[in-house]
Amino acid sequence: MDKIKTKRIKYPVYSAPSRIGAPVLEELESRLVRARKAMTDRELDFLIVYGDREHFANLAYLTNFDPRFEEALLILGKESTPLILVGNEGVGHLGVSSLFVSGKLRYELYQSFSLLGQPKESSRPLREIFLEEGLDAASHVGVAGWKYYSELPDSQDISDVPAYIWNLLKSICKSVTNATDLLMSPSYGLRARISAYEAALFEYSNIMASECVKALLSNMKPGMTDFELMEKVPFTGYPFSCHPSVKSSGNLSYGLSSPTGDPVVEGQSCSMSIAYWGSNICRAGWVVKDASGLPSEAADYIESFAGPFFIAVRNWLRKMKIGACGDELYRSIQHDLPFEKFGVFLNPGHLIHYDEWLSTPIYEGSSEKIESGMYFQIDIIPRSPVYSSVRMEEGILVAGEGLRQALRKDYPEVYGRCMQRRAFMESLGFELPEEILPFSNLAGIIPPYFLDPELVLSL
Repeated sequence: MDKIKTKRIKYPVYSAPSRIGAPVLEELESRLVRARKAMTDRELDFLIVYGDREHFANLAYLTNFDPRFEEALLILGKESTPLILVGNEGVGHLGVSSLFVSGKLRYELYQSFSLLGQPKESSRPLREIFLEEGLDAASHVGVAGWKYYSELPDSQDISDVPAYIWNLLKSICKSVTNATDLLMSPSYGLRARISAYEAALFEYSNIMASECVKALLSNMKPGMTDFELMEKVPFTGYPFSCHPSVKSSGNLSYGLSSPTGDPVVEGQSCSMSIAYWGSNICRAGWVVKDASGLPSEAADYIESFAGPFFIAVRNWLRKMKIGACGDELYRSIQHDLPFEKFGVFLNPGHLIHYDEWLSTPIYEGSSEKIESGMYFQIDIIPRSPVYSSVRMEEGILVAGEGLRQALRKDYPEVYGRCMQRRAFMESLGFELPEEILPFSNLAGIIPPYFLDPELVLSL
């Protein structure tokens, strides 16, 4: 039977990444081509894509425009140049889209998207805009918000976009359905298979986020507040997909908490995560130097909890192959980490994109297959009232030979770092199928004792 030990390492140093810029015109045009193909397959005349500050990812995927303060709406027809509706402060942000800069994206000011009290007398009614764009009583329209509701009856008739938009469309068009799945379904969603460009962008994001978490680990000292710990992080200003978090003495009893200003206490558990667009790096362990600092009831933390987690993740990664079934990966974790002890409640692994959770093919009974281009978050979260938690949360790409060739050709430095990370992980005992490319500079590193972060779990 596999046994886990601790191994002292020097953190691997990988080459500094070249900045990956915004998607060029050809990249965005290819996404619109795919979107229109999906519309045709579903017999839709228009795809209406809603976005706001939090629910931005579908709109950003198609246009590279992300609403900052306001809402925005994309009207995509079969042939006409797409139209985006933005509020007062969205107009100045349109230049982030190469489609807009090149004249391949029109815009109109729709001031009801603007913030309260701002000028709102200079835009046309939404009905008039829709009618002029060609929506009418014969139109079949799909609406993409940020969720679809396959678990509910009449799911295509339910939408999370604002009711005034949905109801207006229903009053104009022959049929209006929730088409968010065209972008987010794990089996066929446009964002569920990433390009070589997206792979390079998300590797860049993983590097930035993992260097932040590395700084948290290397600078942790008992007695410092979590605010002081956060001051050590080399934040770049890149947008976050969710709040940075540190769980220390002030917020141990609840999850997803931002730092609170309370001290990091020796002998307590701790977790931390940094999530930029396209990444989320998280580690969980104990604020101790070695096992002698653990509470007596958790003295066997490595043997009984962190070690089995290492084995479970190792087995999960071994099964992460093109053609594998989502249920197989789900059952692997259920077998290796029994719920009654490890409490893994959420899906053991999910797709990630600009947003931290896109969707997932990994769930009980899933017949959905792992395919090339799927970009996964290793989001396996054990919880215990005795042992607290342990984590190796970060991004990996499932890349078939064609995608690997594209990365080798277009982004050789990215591919080279991924191969170096693979070799490092294998030195710790992980076994990776050839299609797995790790993106994080902390790939494979699980430090159980945060006051000695160079001591890590190994086979």
